[in-house]
Amino acid sequence: CAYFYSCRTGNYGYFLEPSDTLEWFPGVSVVYMRLPGVFIEPREGKFNFGVLDTPAQRFIDKGKQIAIRITCTEHWIPWATPKWVKDKGAKGTQFHIRKGPVPDGPCWEPDYLDPIFLKYLDRMVGKLAERYDGNPNVAFIDIGSFGIWGEGHTGFTKKLNAKESLAVAKKHIDIFRKHFKKTQLVISDDVAGSNAPGPHFPATDYALSQGVSLRDDSILVDVPTEKKKWYHEKMAGLFWEKMPVVLEHEHYGLSKARGAWDGKKLADSVEQYHASYMSIHWWPEQFLEENAEFVGEINKRLGYRLFPAEIKFPTEMEIGEEFPVEFKWANLGVAPCYKGGFPALTIKDNKGGIIAVMVDESLNVKDLPVSAKGSPKYVESKGKFRIGFK
Repeated sequence: CAYFYSCRTGNYGYFLEPSDTLEWFPGVSVVYMRLPGVFIEPREGKFNFGVLDTPAQRFIDKGKQIAIRITCTEHWIPWATPKWVKDKGAKGTQFHIRKGPVPDGPCWEPDYLDPIFLKYLDRMVGKLAERYDGNPNVAFIDIGSFGIWGEGHTGFTKKLNAKESLAVAKKHIDIFRKHFKKTQLVISDDVAGSNAPGPHFPATDYALSQGVSLRDDSILVDVPTEKKKWYHEKMAGLFWEKMPVVLEHEHYGLSKARGAWDGKKLADSVEQYHASYMSIHWWPEQFLEENAEFVGEINKRLGYRLFPAEIKFPTEMEIGEEFPVEFKWANLGVAPCYKGGFPALTIKDNKGGIIAVMVDESLNVKDLPVSAKGSPKYVESKGKFRIGFK
């Protein structure tokens, strides 16, 4: 999962040539756009979806998907939530990223339960859903309307207590679930607390109950130790068997600068979280050049990987007569094939014409067990097929 926008419009894919759709980066199947809401609705009722649709179509034309997060608080521009929302009377807090709430702070954070702000958010999410809900080109939508950078925490600004934070998380989840009925939603683990270990927290338990999956943006933010690499792999254990889990590592250059980067541990995070997506959080050329080995290792395990170990069938068969086919399958990835599907055999003649298409409906690949690294779990199935009519 490669970034096109990372809050700032100039990070990281923004400077790619319009014809550069990352075909050269192995495994990139999703392009992620995280953008402040002010870029979508700079004036009330005047929407600018071209900032999403233009880069999206470049990658969709190449068979890739997109994912989106719209944020409401940033540290690099005064108004992630448009100023006109405050001018209509929405309450909020001026802040400085290093000083916290200060009256003359350069940035503004809304009160996330203010009724005027919630009216804005409800309409914004509704417009997003009209455009993207159920669109097969959209892999997932982040619930990123809460906290700085949309990560679900307010530690740099006006800190909320646990009760307040839970109320915000529930309200924002409800707004997104109201409008997005088909496309997978995800929410940051930080709504439960950024560094509190353990599986169960009220906010993420509520997200799970509403069919909202988990993303963790903390990978290699802190210098890893044997006891502390990340915080919520146990929490992910509640989600990954049912829904895809999303990971994001720290900005690669920043992680390197503080001595936190470890490519082997990046690959290990995919194993421990059973992740379906790993967000590449840096300039893609540099990241691949310096981490090609780990990109290759992750690609072999990320999400699901369906492997037909054996297919046995007769070398000759009579038209209209049943013949047996034996399959031996394994899922070599860390996560299920959530949407499922059935193996199919297509038989062609020597000119490439299709003679027969036959589906093994006895095996849904979503039921294939996830394999531990280096220990595939094989599942065998037997089907009977026929070509043509008797």
